[in-house]
Amino acid sequence: MLKSLSEETVVNKLRIYFASDLLKYSGLVIWLTSVLGLLLVPFLIDEPMARFSYLGWWAAELLFGALYLQMTWHWPSAPQARWWVYLGCMTLAALACSWFTMGGVGGILLMVVASLLPWFTQPRLGISWMAIQSAAVTLLVLRNPEVKPLAAIVLGATFMGLGFFAYIASMATQQLSAARDELRRVNSELRATQSLLTENTRIAERVRIARELHDLVGHHLTALTLNLEVATHLIEGKALEHVHQARSVARLLLSDVREVVSEMRSNDAVNLAEALQKLVEGVPQPKIHLAIPDGFSVTDPQRAQVLLRCAQEVITNTVRHASARNLWLTLEVRDNELHLTAKDDGQGMVKARIGNGLSGMRERLRQLGGGLDLDTATGRGFMLHAHLPTE
Repeated sequence: MLKSLSEETVVNKLRIYFASDLLKYSGLVIWLTSVLGLLLVPFLIDEPMARFSYLGWWAAELLFGALYLQMTWHWPSAPQARWWVYLGCMTLAALACSWFTMGGVGGILLMVVASLLPWFTQPRLGISWMAIQSAAVTLLVLRNPEVKPLAAIVLGATFMGLGFFAYIASMATQQLSAARDELRRVNSELRATQSLLTENTRIAERVRIARELHDLVGHHLTALTLNLEVATHLIEGKALEHVHQARSVARLLLSDVREVVSEMRSNDAVNLAEALQKLVEGVPQPKIHLAIPDGFSVTDPQRAQVLLRCAQEVITNTVRHASARNLWLTLEVRDNELHLTAKDDGQGMVKARIGNGLSGMRERLRQLGGGLDLDTATGRGFMLHAHLPTE
């Protein structure tokens, strides 16, 4: 029998989840620390800063904090095009802090930017981004006539090293988070398959018992009834009355057996809704909206298996390729056909590409007399419609 994840594995998954949250809050703490330094500046320096520089520093700090909170509000979420704008603006805001202070204040905030880069960029681009921003901080610090060039270079190299450390730590957390999500999704598929397997086993056992009752007990009772019918013509007197009673009991018992067999065969619907519910429970992103009408059931285990695999393939493709926030799955029976409709709000594509997963889905549907329709376009998501006859 298939088994779902153990309790220890679930605990490990929660630890990974809290690790990504701690990473988010640590960046917020760094920003708040820099704001605290901004508040204490008037009490820590002998000569007051120029009003323009002080207000500019405030504006840059507030812009950085607002963008950071916006990016991490749904942490971690699927990368969106606007994240590039946010990252660029955060980098410029951090550099603006160094511009107004002619010091390395912006380098502290750039470590926060470095911790965000692994979630939205490839390693080569991320490291190049950190090198460029560290060089920019060095040049801005050189604007201060009191700072020697060698000191500015050392300061820039230090920020580069600290940023690289933040980048690697964030990359490790990002990989653990991705592994966690994949583990949850695979476990949900395992639980859904287990549920469907249990249903199929239950139905197969009911059919087997019904067949045994019909073939063995039913046939024997029929033979007994016929023999008792013959006996009524061969005997007379008081014995005949008992034979009539035995024949009536045999007929009643045969009727009860047939009723039980009919009831067992009529109650053989697969609870596909329960399997699908378990399938979507373990998918953290995107949010899946499952719509199944009340009383929906599938009498053929093979058709239930095909629909479950179709839903599984749709969810996998959406998680890996769509960059969607929502996925709508709808099941219904219409015109003596089972219909599965899936639609996401992801990036879509110019033309639907049929990969191995969709090809296998189409082949399974065709074997049962069904079909598969796809509809997509850039910017308006991906839609899939699978249908197959009920019998």
